[in-house]
Order: sequence, then C-alpha cells, then structure tokens
Amino acid sequence: MTIAINPAPRHFVGVDVGTGSARAGVFTEDGRMIGTDRCAVAIYREGGVIVEQSSDDIWQAVVRSVRGAVAAAGVDAEQILGIGFDATCSLVVLGAGGAPLPVGNPAHPERNVMVWMDHRALEQAERINATGHAVLKYVGGRISPEMETPKLLWLKENRPEIYAGAWQFMDLTDFLTWRATGDLSRSICTVTCKWTYMGHERAWDRSYFDAIGLDDLADEGFSRIGASVVDAGSPLKDGLSAAAARELGLRAGTPVGAGLIDAHAGGIGSVGAKDGGGAEANLAYVFGTSSCTMTTTRDPVFVPGVWGPYYSAMVPGVWLIEGGQSAAGAAIDQLLEFHPHASEAHAEAARDEQSLPSWLEQRAERLLEGRTNTAELARGLHVVPEFLGNRAPHADPLTRAVIAGLGMDRDLDSLVSLYIAGLCGIGYGLRQIIEAQASSGAAIEQIVISGGAGRSDLIRQLLADATGVRLAAPAAEEPVLLGSAILGAVAAGVYADIPTAMERMSRFARIHEPQGGEVRDLHDARFSVFEEFQSVARRAARL
Repeated sequence: MTIAINPAPRHFVGVDVGTGSARAGVFTEDGRMIGTDRCAVAIYREGGVIVEQSSDDIWQAVVRSVRGAVAAAGVDAEQILGIGFDATCSLVVLGAGGAPLPVGNPAHPERNVMVWMDHRALEQAERINATGHAVLKYVGGRISPEMETPKLLWLKENRPEIYAGAWQFMDLTDFLTWRATGDLSRSICTVTCKWTYMGHERAWDRSYFDAIGLDDLADEGFSRIGASVVDAGSPLKDGLSAAAARELGLRAGTPVGAGLIDAHAGGIGSVGAKDGGGAEANLAYVFGTSSCTMTTTRDPVFVPGVWGPYYSAMVPGVWLIEGGQSAAGAAIDQLLEFHPHASEAHAEAARDEQSLPSWLEQRAERLLEGRTNTAELARGLHVVPEFLGNRAPHADPLTRAVIAGLGMDRDLDSLVSLYIAGLCGIGYGLRQIIEAQASSGAAIEQIVISGGAGRSDLIRQLLADATGVRLAAPAAEEPVLLGSAILGAVAAGVYADIPTAMERMSRFARIHEPQGGEVRDLHDARFSVFEEFQSVARRAARL
C-alpha cells in the first residue's frame, strides 16, 4: 500500500517599500497572505521640492517588517522558499563599501536617498527635454524630474564631490536586492522605466548620456548605474547572503528575485488573474500617495505625455506604457488640510480610530441616504488636484492645483463635499489618461485597482463612474506585496515564469460597473469643466 505524504508547505515573502513605510507579507503558493507587518520610514522635507530618506533606515525597517510578518504567519524559515522586493523609484547614492553619501546637506550623510517626489532637478529635466534626443520618445516625449538622469545631473552640477566619489547610483529596489544578496544586477523594470535603459535593445544609449552631460557614466561602461541588467524575478547571485539572512531571520541562500518598482509590483499582483481577460485587457491602477497606471500591449504604443513604451518592464516579453498622477492620496490629504473644519474632523476621526478619508467616506454614505450618485455631494465644487504637476497625459511638472466653487461654509458637510470633489478630480485625471491611450491604439477593457488609497467601495464605484470604465478589485488584500511574493516564487522555480505565477496566485473579488443615465451625464459635464480649469491652470502656472 502506498501512503500519500503531503509535501511541506511552501511560502514566499513579498517586501514593499513605499514612501512612508516598509511592509512585508508571507504568502502561500496559491497567493493567500497569512502574515504581514509594517514599519515606518523617516522622511525629510525642505522647501517644498527637496525630499530625502536614509537607505540604512529603510533597510532596518525592512528587517523589522520581514521578521514581524514571518512571526505573524507562524512559519519556519525553512518554509520560506523565495523572497521578492519592490520599492519607490527613488535614487540611492552609495560610496566606497556601500557607505551612504549625502544627496543634500553634507551635515546629514545618512540622507542618501533622493525620493521619487523630490523635484529639485526640474531645471535639469527641462534642459534634457530641450535636447529632443530620440531616447525621450520612450518617456512620452518629455523626461520627468521624478526620473533618475535629471537627478544625477543635479548631483553632478550641485554636489560634484558626492557625484565623483559615488561608488554606485541605484534605484531603491535594486539597492534592496543588492543589500540582500550582494548582487549589483539591476532590474530591467527600474532602469528601463526611470534611467532610460533601452529594454528592447538590451543596452544603454551612449549618445543620450553624451548629449545631456553625463558622458562619464558611459565612459565607465555604465558600471555605476548598471552594467548587468536582468529580468524581474530572475534569481540573483546565490540568494540571501549569510549576513542578510541573519538580519531577516531567514535561511542563507533563500532565492531572491530581481525586483520591481512598487506600482509595477501592484500590476503583477492584480492584472493577470485567471479568466480575467489577461494583462492586455486590464489597466493596473495603483492608488496610493501618488497614482500609477500601467497598460500592457503586445506591440509598442507611443502616447504623447505617457511614459514608455517600455519593453519587459512589468510582464516579460511585452510592452508597458505608464501614466499616473504625481499626487493622488497625497493630493487628497493636502486638499483636506485647507478646510477650516480639518482640525476638528481629524480629532473626531482619531477618536473613532480611523483615518480622516475613511471617516469622511462614512459621513458621505450617510449623506447619500442610499442614493448612488456620489458626485451629487460635490455639486458646484470642482478640484483639479495637481499639487505636484501633471505626470500624464500632459507631462507638465509646473502646473498646479485648482479649487473652484468655494463659499463661506466651514462645517463638516462642506468638508465632505470638498473630499468628494477631490476624488472626482482624481477620477477625471485617470479618465484623461485612459482616453489619451485609447486614441493612440492602447484601449483597455477594465481598470484593476490596488493601493491603500482605493480600498473602499465608495471610492471604487466613484472612479468607475468618473471614468466610464468597469473597475475590478483584486481578491488580494495587498496586491503590491503579492506582486513581490510572485517574484520570489519565480526566482525559487516554483512557477516557470511571471505570467504563470500571476494566474495561479491572483484572482478578482468584485466588479464595479459604471452607472449610466444621470450619473454618467453629471460626470461628463464635470469632466468638461475639469479640463477647462486644468487648461487655465497650465497657462497660469507660467505667468
């Protein structure tokens, strides 16, 4: 008689480093999260455009969150078969031996990370754009100060001793995988999306670096920004180093997959569910501090003002175009602070142990009294929430937010109205991106949402109504963490490739269909007003 023996359970860790925290999750091989933890990351701001962090602080937050997640899952280190990382597309500067080098004030050498939202390189970005170099075709025609080559040029011109003394310039994701393994390989996701690597050619374009004044990087064979570039999920070196394994509480040699930018991990963790239409039918919309839209196409599609097309930057072997809003959840937070009732509302939300946006959603639902046209709560009030400029489809970092229709109201209900107007503005910005892509040949069938700012049914339905596009919510509570765990599963060889792992480890939970009739009519009218105010704001920003 043969006795069936159940195989040992196999688990994977996903690590996500966002703007304000590091998070980790432990997942089963069918994509269920069984343990999670998070740890805050310090952030330093100055003058409205300078935003810095410490890579040492970030790594320690990763260590604490991984240990906490594994403990919460109640699994042994031997049951963790792989680990993957994602992070914001922030610039990390390292000196000899990996020591941090300051990106700003020399009195703070620990602040060696220029955060993605840091806009100090605006002038450098404008000069790069003035070159009209062919590489810019692959970033929607205009490079953003959020990307890395403008930041590198700023360092070279304003901190020449730091620039010259740097051993490595790394995207934050690649720093994490290097810190975990000692492997300096860069992910094709990070360098293609943010560093101008030509993924479809598997090469850097030297002429671009010559043209913008970073020719020394080319002279060095690109050794400081990525001489080795590999696909996301590729197993790195010998897995976790002994030192990193001790810190993380895992086994040395545990496979580590080449990482992804955080939004792209959210795409991997959400758009490829079995029977969900496939990655090409679904636009991944990651709604967090900022928002990111990711659309997969079989062939390259060029959309003015939308980043890409990038080859293999998310799903291997196909193209990606990437848009989004530089401030999304952060824009809502900023908007609410302008209201006279904000302090009192914060206190009331805190007493109920809720965030202010979540607390306002509940108030909005009470005001609606069962009605489904949420935008009615914002009648006469309009918001273009571009506090950090327009990432897409206008690629205009200079434009700023518009709030129109304010009266003398100071009560809670008027704060709710402002909140709903802000959410409508987020939805109309998303609609602009979807329509711009469709007009260029990259139409989508539905939006798949992830990210902490878009968890509620009210927000999801409002976004479906504002865009006129069906919206799906993934079953995974943390799609970004799941995306990183998928990288670990592929690196471990449990799944042959990312598309297979996406099918096996993700699924959709709920569909929000856009409403028609009066709801659609109101959003169409408000969208027209949104575009008018946006146009005026873009002109006004230059006066």
